[in-house]
Amino acid sequence: MTSTPAAGSVAHFAINADDLDAAQRFYGEVFGWRFSPWGPPGFFHIRRADGSLPGPFGALQPRRDLIPGPTAAVELTVAVEDVDRARAACTAAGGRVLMEKAVIPGVGELAFLQDPSGIAIGAMRYDTTVT
Repeated sequence: MTSTPAAGSVAHFAINADDLDAAQRFYGEVFGWRFSPWGPPGFFHIRRADGSLPGPFGALQPRRDLIPGPTAAVELTVAVEDVDRARAACTAAGGRVLMEKAVIPGVGELAFLQDPSGIAIGAMRYDTTVT
């Protein structure tokens, strides 16, 4: 059971995928996420490999148009232990690398990947020596 998020907190993120099976494989391989049915048919709750939440409540769901026009984009970055490993898992799982690994002084290493539905997602190894 999880607690109710406090007012003003970012409480939920959703990845709107065109191919839910491919998206589950991709995010499972790259970030170790697990998926379980949640809510309406075709919607999945996201958990990390240890069963914990990957941040705020997360959902994988079919792409939907809430307003006419292009789907709104929000930049999402996931913390990883090894950017090179995430990059390799990305390409092995049908994604592609949008931006090669870059070092951000005082922050860590970042690469941008693309899932099989074309969604961009960051993979960041945070520098734990910075306070």
